[in-house]
Amino acid sequence: MTEATDTAPVWGRAPLPLPGVGDLSEEQQRGAACVWCKEHLTAEIAADLGERRIRVLDSHITAFPRGCHPCAGEAALRALHDHAPRCLRCIEDAGSCDIGVALRRLMREARR
Repeated sequence: MTEATDTAPVWGRAPLPLPGVGDLSEEQQRGAACVWCKEHLTAEIAADLGERRIRVLDSHITAFPRGCHPCAGEAALRALHDHAPRCLRCIEDAGSCDIGVALRRLMREARR
């Protein structure tokens, strides 16, 4: 049995759905390849998705997933479309919601 614990990515706390840890290759777990499209990543084309502590049976491993900018931007857009309509802070003032702000920031960074 595996379960992941998220930490804050560099761009903020935003709930990006990632593929299941069991579905990720070693390269994807250590951030060398995009978690969605498996493209080889460099610092220039990677979005940090935050360190994840993953429980495997009675121990833990640490993963450092990253995504390519296009995939991370698309995931952030989907997450924002899922989050914003149900968030009173986003509805009243989009700039007051940390999650909405973080998702929009990731979308901007993905366009670079």
